[in-house]
Amino acid sequence: MSCLPSSTDILIIGSGNAGLSAALSAAQTNPTLKITVIDKSPETWAGGNTYFTAGAFRTTHNGLPDLLPLVNNTTPEQASRIDIPPYTAQDFQSDLNRMTNNRTDPALSAALVQDSHSAISWLSAHGIRFQLSFNRQAYEHNNRIKFWGGLALKTQNGGKGLIEDELHAVRNAGVNIFFSTPATALLANPEGALTGVQVLTGTPPRQATIHAGAVILAAGGFEANPRLRAQYLGPGWDCARVRGTPYNTGEMLGVAERDVHARSAGNWSGCHCVAWDADAPAGSGDRVVSNEYTKSGYPLGIMVNGDGERFVDEGFDMRNYTYAMVGRRVLAQPGQVAFQVWDARTLGWLRDEEYRGEVVRRIEADSIQELAEKCALVGLDSGRFLKTVQEYNASVEGNEVESWDPAVKDGLGTKNLAIPKSNWALPIDKPPFLAVKVTAGITFTFGGLAVSPETAAVISEATDEEVPGLYCVGEMLGGIFYDNYPGGSGLTAGTVFGRRAGRAAAERVGQMK
Repeated sequence: MSCLPSSTDILIIGSGNAGLSAALSAAQTNPTLKITVIDKSPETWAGGNTYFTAGAFRTTHNGLPDLLPLVNNTTPEQASRIDIPPYTAQDFQSDLNRMTNNRTDPALSAALVQDSHSAISWLSAHGIRFQLSFNRQAYEHNNRIKFWGGLALKTQNGGKGLIEDELHAVRNAGVNIFFSTPATALLANPEGALTGVQVLTGTPPRQATIHAGAVILAAGGFEANPRLRAQYLGPGWDCARVRGTPYNTGEMLGVAERDVHARSAGNWSGCHCVAWDADAPAGSGDRVVSNEYTKSGYPLGIMVNGDGERFVDEGFDMRNYTYAMVGRRVLAQPGQVAFQVWDARTLGWLRDEEYRGEVVRRIEADSIQELAEKCALVGLDSGRFLKTVQEYNASVEGNEVESWDPAVKDGLGTKNLAIPKSNWALPIDKPPFLAVKVTAGITFTFGGLAVSPETAAVISEATDEEVPGLYCVGEMLGGIFYDNYPGGSGLTAGTVFGRRAGRAAAERVGQMK
């Protein structure tokens, strides 16, 4: 293994999708440059939060013919039965505006939309294996495979496969990667241009300096830092479960503000947070189970809190437009838990990777009374729950399963409930019954640093100009997402701006030589 260098042309801090995209882009732009990636995590935690994702990428496209050249898992017979409507730039921008209540930065979101398809094609050309997301984004209904929610692509083996492929690509491009090497300070010359980074290295840790012509920050948000979560997201957030890496604790955000007066941007009180297995580890994800602790089948049934009461419209939109904010609703409930409930009508539509017995405690019963009694043993008010189910069933009387279609907003809603269910509302009265207990699982935080949309160069609060030689990508980039986000757009943003930052950094350093 090579030794940590004392100098490099481009230094990238973080080994997730955004950082590795930046490394690959820089190496492609100027193959003569020395490019180094460091990460404070040990190599056994390589990949940051990317490793724990489902590997979904949102992109513009003109329908199935536009996507088939990118994927490796579709037979001609399957293709003949697939319905994937085109997803235009206007669709993507509209979703970003709608999900963020029109708060998304117009220039950043336009760049994300504009480059989304070319970024994925670029990854594919570098060996990243894409597939159609049959298991997460399609339902087979009336012998048609219907994709929904504007999202169709994922990487083979999810985030695990994405990191495997990206590490292979960057190493083949000559990029060196060093783990267990946290950055502690950014160094700049009197004119404010970045000159390097101070790090800790070795055992016991010793301070070292890596001189660099450009630095790209890709070190993640503060989602694994309980103190910062409570400070910025609010009371109770220190108790949220962490979906991914325990190493995204936000230090580099503070370092950038302290050392180069980087401007903060975006939704610092917002985050991506899902319904998460209540029995999952608290402080980090599990690298074996990974994303399978997500519990996103709530649109197919109902969700109640520990008091036995519904607290959210489970069907107000397609799942990939609601799952990133539903965890926030769960966190606000008594005990920060909820119960998802289904009957025989929809059990077969639940994703096996999330709800099979090996990855979740399934509470099963042959009557709703028995289900209530079993759930009471783990914190549910059974009496109020039975009343809630009775009221819910009365509100959906007349809704027919023949009209039910999970691939579209089918309009089968409740009537005369204080909290409606707008779509996919069927009675819960046909045995067997299933419940699972969930809590809130935080994925990533939305607040970050202000950047130039063209290059992802960091903006200085002191000068209102770019900090020469400093770039920021991934979760550290603020301004795109507020309150919620369209599923799959996070990884796409990481690649779009990682690619731009890597190219800009390589061009800058090349001009300096």
